[in-house]
Amino acid sequence: MALPGIDFPGLGVGLAILRDGKLLLCKRMKAPEVGHWNIVGGKVDHGEPAAEAARREAEEETGLTIGPISYLGMTEQIIPADGQHWVSLLYKAVETEGEPQLTEPDKLSAIGWFELDALPEPLSVFTRAVIPYLR
Repeated sequence: MALPGIDFPGLGVGLAILRDGKLLLCKRMKAPEVGHWNIVGGKVDHGEPAAEAARREAEEETGLTIGPISYLGMTEQIIPADGQHWVSLLYKAVETEGEPQLTEPDKLSAIGWFELDALPEPLSVFTRAVIPYLR
């Protein structure tokens, strides 16, 4: 079975969640970019609108209830170290309910809010791509 992002370019989404001027980031435990800090996101399922995929992934990964989201732009990540290739649509949310939790401890090792001028390292390629849209 062919795998998106590995056997052919995958379609992904990312959601930059902002609260009180801080960005929510999660630390990855799986490829691509193990150990990197990342905005929430994932792959778009067949037949699923990308904006709905962004909301679904964010709610699954954080336990938050996500309010309205807005489209920011598109990015492409080719990550030779992991043999992965993704085209991703980027979104932003500023209205959320609840406190973020590590709801997927098999995929993420940490979660937290960070000032845009004091982001943790290493940052994923995906996260670096969204930062210009947030300033």
